[in-house]
Amino acid sequence: MAAREYGQYCGVTRGLELVGERWALLIVRDLLVGPRRYGELAAGLPRIPSNILAARLKELQEAGVIRRAPRSRVVVYELTPYGRELEPVVLALGAWGFKAMGDPREGQVVTPDSMTVALRTAFRPHVAADLPPTAYAARVGPADLLVRVDGAALDVSRGSGPADLAFAAGPGIRRLISGELAPDRAIATGVVEVLAGRGDLLDRFARTFHLAA
Repeated sequence: MAAREYGQYCGVTRGLELVGERWALLIVRDLLVGPRRYGELAAGLPRIPSNILAARLKELQEAGVIRRAPRSRVVVYELTPYGRELEPVVLALGAWGFKAMGDPREGQVVTPDSMTVALRTAFRPHVAADLPPTAYAARVGPADLLVRVDGAALDVSRGSGPADLAFAAGPGIRRLISGELAPDRAIATGVVEVLAGRGDLLDRFARTFHLAA
């Protein structure tokens, strides 16, 4: 089951034995967005060796965290109900790690699934509940996402569609989400480029998605 044992009888220890191996939680992160085929998981984790991906998937299946499921003539991996209980853990870890991110290092990339989870981590439903429904078409690096906010409900999907504000940004969007950079300054300095729609809605985006750095 677990590739490593720590020799301690404790819930934290057991949790690490199940999902503490390298890449395991990133696989869980991507499956929190939705079921994925093997190739899709590999594409979303471009540096993972194929033998390690296969080993982690096997370990996570044996632990009851994920399962294989047939979908439209293909097999996908998806979280079990037990595995989905990791969502608040992953989001909390993302919020904690956000404080130490700094600027991106050479070779670091943003993927659609990592950005989706980042937005779910930064989402403030108590703020959004008091704002009008808004759709954002966000292009963050290679990730094209349609972000729909309706009250306290958030839906993030890949691709484009009708949006009140379409914008493009790089990893510097972290400075907007952290509050380090005001929306108007983000636009003025080129950190965020408004592609279509009302640029003033970037302020609403920043209020809706916020994480303290």
